[in-house]
Amino acid sequence: MKRFKNEINAGSMADIAFLLLIFFLVTTTIDVDKGITVKLPPWDETDTTIDVLQRNLFKVNVNANDELLIRGERTDVANLKKRAIEFILNPEKSKDLPRSPRNAIISLQNDRETSYDMYITVYNELKAAYNSIWQEEALKRFGQNYAELDIESKKAIRKDIPLVISEAEPKSFALN
Repeated sequence: MKRFKNEINAGSMADIAFLLLIFFLVTTTIDVDKGITVKLPPWDETDTTIDVLQRNLFKVNVNANDELLIRGERTDVANLKKRAIEFILNPEKSKDLPRSPRNAIISLQNDRETSYDMYITVYNELKAAYNSIWQEEALKRFGQNYAELDIESKKAIRKDIPLVISEAEPKSFALN
């Protein structure tokens, strides 16, 4: 009398595992972090120093304690967008602010210990100021939302109100 061995044929197990692996790799979507889309200027070996009138410069400093300093005075992030819009447009034609939006330069400088959340919050507020200005200008000129404009119309607005945010190298500083 022959005895039968109880074995499972595992010869095709590797093939099945391989096919499952391929299936999951093909059908799975992987989210990609996009980060902040900022166009950096080309690298230049020469030391280029540009003289800027103080009236054209909107200095925004953030220290290691995530405290905000705008043009030498401590302020809250909630006021940043409003102050940036006022600086860029200069509706009162103040002698301390730029003559036109083309001259406005926003200088953002962070401490090396500034939190990433605070950096993103400040950067978003500055970007929101420009988006708000562009939206108002689009409605005034073309009677449409900025997002709905064709490329040429958007370029025309950005030519008159360019986005100029200069990010200085991070340093260590404290607010007094």
